[in-house]
Amino acid sequence: MEKTPTIALIGNPNSGKSSLFNQLTGLRQKVGNFPSVTIEKKSGTLSLDGKKEAIVIDLPGLYSLYPKALDERVVIDILANPAHENYPDVVVMVADASNLKRNLLLFTQVADLGLPVVLALNMLDVARDKHLQVNAVKLAMKLGVPVVRINARVGEGLDNLKQAIVQTLERPAITTLNQKYFFNAADQFPELINDVKRTNQLSNNYLALHYVQQHDIFSFLNAEKRVAFDQLIEKYDFKESGFQAAETMHRYALIDGLVKDSVKVADDFLVKPLWTKRLDAVLLHPFWGYAVFLLVLLTIFQAVFTLATYPMDMIDAGVSALNEWLKQQLPAGALTELLTDGLIAGIGGVVIFIPQIAFLFFLVALLEESGYMARVMVIMDKLMRKFGLNGKSVVPLISGVACAVPAIMSARSIGNRKERLLTILVTPLMSCSARLPIFTILIALVVPATPVLGFFTLQGLTLMGLYLLGLMSALVSAWAIKGFVTSSERGYFVMEMPTYKAPRWYHVGISVWDSVKSFVTQAGKIIVAISIILWVLASYGPGDTIARAEETVQKTNPTLEGTTLENAVAAYKLENSYAGHFGKFIEPAIAPLGYDWKIGIALLASFAAREVFVGTMSTIYSIGSVADDDNGTIKARMRAEINPKTGKPMYTPALAFSLLIFYVFAMMCMSTIAVVYRETHGWKWPMIQLAYMTALAYGLAFVTYQVLK
Repeated sequence: MEKTPTIALIGNPNSGKSSLFNQLTGLRQKVGNFPSVTIEKKSGTLSLDGKKEAIVIDLPGLYSLYPKALDERVVIDILANPAHENYPDVVVMVADASNLKRNLLLFTQVADLGLPVVLALNMLDVARDKHLQVNAVKLAMKLGVPVVRINARVGEGLDNLKQAIVQTLERPAITTLNQKYFFNAADQFPELINDVKRTNQLSNNYLALHYVQQHDIFSFLNAEKRVAFDQLIEKYDFKESGFQAAETMHRYALIDGLVKDSVKVADDFLVKPLWTKRLDAVLLHPFWGYAVFLLVLLTIFQAVFTLATYPMDMIDAGVSALNEWLKQQLPAGALTELLTDGLIAGIGGVVIFIPQIAFLFFLVALLEESGYMARVMVIMDKLMRKFGLNGKSVVPLISGVACAVPAIMSARSIGNRKERLLTILVTPLMSCSARLPIFTILIALVVPATPVLGFFTLQGLTLMGLYLLGLMSALVSAWAIKGFVTSSERGYFVMEMPTYKAPRWYHVGISVWDSVKSFVTQAGKIIVAISIILWVLASYGPGDTIARAEETVQKTNPTLEGTTLENAVAAYKLENSYAGHFGKFIEPAIAPLGYDWKIGIALLASFAAREVFVGTMSTIYSIGSVADDDNGTIKARMRAEINPKTGKPMYTPALAFSLLIFYVFAMMCMSTIAVVYRETHGWKWPMIQLAYMTALAYGLAFVTYQVLK
């Protein structure tokens, strides 16, 4: 059977590589990890000519084949190992045409490995804005490889790119410039290179050089091989750092001539200012930059409330109506209750928050597509350093608004160990999308939608305040912890500033779809599973207390009848169920926070995942009372809940804000604990993280409730 060819996309950060990947694969994508490495891998299927298909792999962005961060190491680890399952048959080098000199450094290194390469010139529109004219034909002749003009944002040039890939698969194009090499390592150390090639069965000089210089990071080499390379380095007195610098200078000298021959600058370039510089003067300003960022955040959170309210209310009411209809149509019994109060109530706890998740990721995707998010990272760099973090820490922290798991994994781009560890330890304090359902329903219960400054409301301001509280707590925690983590490495922050662009709606749609799908399939499975387990625990209890519930309630309150009696019986059953006993057991510990045993059940359940809280409350209140026209939805049930000790509404501002503060700081996510264990290679830091976040959550929730009550 013919092997499916592998196409690897390689390029500098912000060169449009991921955009091209989305254009080539569409929705035929999957996410996993590279073999033996906990680095996220995006792969997809590409139809080359209607019949033949290829696997496309989006490799991490990097500037050269000498990686500085953990995720960058994946690239050279694959390209240096022909036995790797992701070793490419063709490399598509995506280059930013507006900064060709810098991009060609990586191209020349990949080409020198002897890999078949297709050069995809992207961002030609940006080059035109800079008054640069790139001659692709001349560049192809100079490089000796196919050069294709594309626009990854809108999908232009994809057919030509596919054709070039097919031709390269049939007749691999390897550059012939400078006798096959842009830089020939054997020119300076012929004996060393020949020795490495002979002992490792290699045929490529530049690949042999990488075995010499980077054998310590190659995962496919055993300890014995690494020792052998160290001995070769000592034998031939090879100076690694000096040789790498000499190589880079040699390549740039060669690239200078290529760029001068292939790229022309228009005469009027200097007299026509770029409008992006004027906009950056505001967005990167030490004061106005932060002011604009806060305004953007406020707009996003207000929009999440305003735009998502109507579809959420419709979904909530629809789930409630479906439950009641099924109860009327199906025979009464345990199976009907499991279906309605367990399964459908749990599904409702997932589906109701799809509009909010979709709106949040839609707006965040617009910021990323426009190029504004990169400006946020730049202005936050100075702030990060004051707290012991790196400018690159902004990427995991901002990503943490979506989910802490991939955010923590993205910290691999931070080269400094101390700054990477600090980032991992504080990223879960950023309020992720799992907290959003909890925030919005509690805010809606106790904060009025009073208009503030026109479009904004108190609810939107409160939501933004919770997210800012998470950010500030992350920074303060990093400052407090940094003294306990020692490192002699120096941190650095290097970032290419992308140009401003109009959003690509296709890519925005893919981003929203992936985010919603991830929430429904991953968080949804946990919520539904726990909802069913919780229904069982809340529907059965020790002895015959559940079976005799109605008899016991009527003896205690003989005057009750109708719906009032049904509610009293349902509440009695829940309180005396296994779940009720669990809640009562922990109630003394959480009572100082204002929580009762029902909230205690939700807290216990949400240790698997924070978002389970709302689904658990939905199940509890579905079991604990009988719905009517006025309190059929989860929000209405929570609003109608009465504190038996005071006779007043249970969800007072004091209780609601205590819960909000608790969930801002609480870890309560098994997936996050697992990924921290994996990233730090032990249980020490995950346990420290769990302990300090739990202490913060309990202590600050206690203070909040005691002050507000």
